[in-house]
Amino acid sequence: MFAFLLGEALRDLRRAGRVAVSAIALTALSLTALGGFWLLSANLDQAVARWREGVRIVVYLKREPTPLEGVGLVERVKGIPGVASVRFIGKAEALDALKELLGKDAGVAEQLPANPLPASLEVTPTPGASSPEGARTLVARLAAMPEADEVAGSMEWADRLAQGQRLLNLIGVSIGAVLALAAILTVTTATTLVLHLRRQELEVMRLVGAPEYVLRLPLLLQGMMQGLAGALLAVWTLVFCYAVMGPRLEPLASETLGLVRLTFLEPISVAGLMLTGTLLGGCGGWLARGRRDP
Repeated sequence: MFAFLLGEALRDLRRAGRVAVSAIALTALSLTALGGFWLLSANLDQAVARWREGVRIVVYLKREPTPLEGVGLVERVKGIPGVASVRFIGKAEALDALKELLGKDAGVAEQLPANPLPASLEVTPTPGASSPEGARTLVARLAAMPEADEVAGSMEWADRLAQGQRLLNLIGVSIGAVLALAAILTVTTATTLVLHLRRQELEVMRLVGAPEYVLRLPLLLQGMMQGLAGALLAVWTLVFCYAVMGPRLEPLASETLGLVRLTFLEPISVAGLMLTGTLLGGCGGWLARGRRDP
């Protein structure tokens, strides 16, 4: 029975002709756009994760503690919720780091009458405290310490990347939804055209007692096959674009986002695109099922 229904669906697909091709092309276009935004979002997500791994909160101290006081201060900060590790940086070490940063201009620092740099604590937050809300809470706790003079963090870039990722997802879903609606309507039109072409055949089959699902399931399968074909075309388009554009964009991504290599969609995302295409086509076929034959 399934072989018969599948054969009918393939015959109906050939009957639809150019309209079916248009439906496949629109489905491919919508899924290519959606998959492209997913691809960008996945790489941005990796960039955000890398930035958050490198987040450091620096607590500048009012005065440099003695070695014994420094050990006690570090232990006390380690006990604050959200702190993964703490490193004490004395005034002399801070000055040495400045000289190393200045390079050939290090002589400028040596001419200073006194070391103007404060002692500090370099705090590495836990993954939970690396989120914007968690970092704000941790900064407030560190700033409340009596030894703290000023607290500085490096969350700005990670927050901006996360905001850009959310905006990108919203744009991708919006564009994908519009194109998906167009694809569904085109599949519906193609399936309705087949209903019109088969109206006499369907009437004869009803008269001889054929079950309604035998008449309608080929139309649903036709829509699903159009959606699946569009999804396959979209996946291969994304693979081609990634293979061609990926190596050219990787140097830029490395400099701006810190990504050594751009990654392609995960297998589950590819499967999601295939399923989405099939469902889009099936939805178009289902909508055409609800129409009454002339």
